[in-house]
Amino acid sequence: MQQTLTKYLPETAVKPCFELIKGSHVHLKIVNERVTRHGDYRRRKDGNHQITVNASLNKYRFLITLIHEIAHLVAFEKYGRNIKPHGLEWKRTFQYLMLPFIRPEVFPSQILPLLARHFKNPKASSSTDAHLSIALKLYDEQQSEKSYVYELPIGSVFRIYNGKLFKKGNKRTKRYECTEISTGRMFLFQPNAEVELIKS
Repeated sequence: MQQTLTKYLPETAVKPCFELIKGSHVHLKIVNERVTRHGDYRRRKDGNHQITVNASLNKYRFLITLIHEIAHLVAFEKYGRNIKPHGLEWKRTFQYLMLPFIRPEVFPSQILPLLARHFKNPKASSSTDAHLSIALKLYDEQQSEKSYVYELPIGSVFRIYNGKLFKKGNKRTKRYECTEISTGRMFLFQPNAEVELIKS
């Protein structure tokens, strides 16, 4: 397992992550990319714990995702199964488990201040933190040819991963109002959502 982790994690994070996995008695499964999620945690019917993480993530996002999922397990074990999945107990657990990794030996220096800010109040997904998400994407092995919603001019038509077409509208406080072309329904998009520009 430790050898496998060296392929997916920053070098200095391998040993402490291995110890966390071992100590949590969790089965880690590295899986092919799922568009809608980076990872997940579940307690299996036999009572064992399983975490899955996408193999396609860069090593920094892999680390954040792995600790995110371990935090679910630890929070449920400590506080019981009735807590909210991304409630206060999970946030505190995630902060506590992540703290030893927010160091220049693990993360590039330009990501550290964004991580520090994110972990003051961690969200259900690091992808909803546009600044952190964009900074992390710079370390992807294959740079995407897609555009971010925030880069597109108002009125642009774009396609998302499932083929649906949208027209970009105005920005609310944080997200953009976008109208689905086929139905006329309005949806809110994160500024860092990756989309394919069809017509600007």
